[in-house]
Amino acid sequence: MDYLIVALIGFVGGGIVVYVALLQKQKRLDEQRRYQADQTERIEDGFRAISARELTLKESATSLKAQNDAAQLNLHRRIAVLVTEEARFNARLVSYQELQHENAVVKADLFNLTVQARKFGLDHQVLAKAQQDLDERSNLLAARYLKDNVKWIGSSLNPNNYVTCKQRLQDVIERCRSIGFNISPSEEAALFSDLKSEFSMVVRAALEREEQARIRAQIREEQMREREIQRELQRLEREREAIKVALDRALAEAEGRHSEEIDRLMARNSELEASQRKISQAQLTRTGHVYVISNIGSFGENVFKIGMTRRENPSDRVCELGDASVPFPFDVHMMIKSDDAPTLENALHRKLHKLRVNRANPRKEFFRIEIASLLEIVKEHHGEVEHFADAKALEYRQSLSMSDEDQEFIEQVYDELDDDGLAPDEDAPANECASASTETLGG
Repeated sequence: MDYLIVALIGFVGGGIVVYVALLQKQKRLDEQRRYQADQTERIEDGFRAISARELTLKESATSLKAQNDAAQLNLHRRIAVLVTEEARFNARLVSYQELQHENAVVKADLFNLTVQARKFGLDHQVLAKAQQDLDERSNLLAARYLKDNVKWIGSSLNPNNYVTCKQRLQDVIERCRSIGFNISPSEEAALFSDLKSEFSMVVRAALEREEQARIRAQIREEQMREREIQRELQRLEREREAIKVALDRALAEAEGRHSEEIDRLMARNSELEASQRKISQAQLTRTGHVYVISNIGSFGENVFKIGMTRRENPSDRVCELGDASVPFPFDVHMMIKSDDAPTLENALHRKLHKLRVNRANPRKEFFRIEIASLLEIVKEHHGEVEHFADAKALEYRQSLSMSDEDQEFIEQVYDELDDDGLAPDEDAPANECASASTETLGG
């Protein structure tokens, strides 16, 4: 029994030992299988890596071959280029003898150029001297030209053309500068300052002459009127003496008797004396000038005033009309001397009646008509006359182009003359009267 138990225990123990041994062996087998599997996988990975590297090496070999082919091709090309460049270099290669010959030619050319340069230098000096002399003569001529023009402009200066003379002086200065004659701004300012001073003196002298001419004209007119009155009084006195003698003779023959013949003679003598006075007065008052004048600045184009004056100097009347009533002086187109001026004036007015500017007041002697048509009408009633077709209208045209600076200067000149007591009154004749009196047109 014990033996069985021991045997059983021994058998169980042996079985356990065998089982344990089998477990360990199985474990070792499993580990070995895993190791073999790992090794197999590593070997397969190595084969794959080797295959990939082999593929890479093949690709590298292909690339290296292509690069080698390209390098050889490039090398052949560079060799060809070098051969070509060598051929070009050999073609451009100059021998020592050729260089010596070329050097000699260059030395000769340089020598010739040096000689020509010296000659050109001497020619340039000669030309510079000639140009300097020419410039000096040009400057002398320009200075003489400027001086003569300044003198001429100063001599032609009058109270009505300051702007025109200033523009002429500016044109002369520009011409001098255009030919290279230098006129500094200070010299230009001095020239214009001298022009202003001359203008002031011209205006002053013109006003003084105008005042003296006005006084002389007034004296002459008063003397003429006095002589006419004296002649008329003497004639009347002679007529009265003759009538008195005739009446005394008639009364003496009548021996104190009253008769109708004496009354008739006295009445006839009175009528004759009155008729002679009327005829004498008519003769004194019908001789005169018919004038045709215009004022573009005041009335516009093709507007003319037709009037009459019995003054010895008819331009005085024109100057009075252009005095203070209108902004600009009148221009004279015709000045017709006539023994019967009122009749001629009346005939022209009747002919131009429908062309009056002021139809409501026939006393206004302004007519709108072209100068050519007006001249034909005058020829029809009077004959050929001297006339001026174009109006000068100097002050009007200068006023259109005058700058504010020039206007202020002219006003300043007249203000200074006014302060000196030389400026005329508003009712005195305009500046043009003194010069216009010498430009009367004949009929």
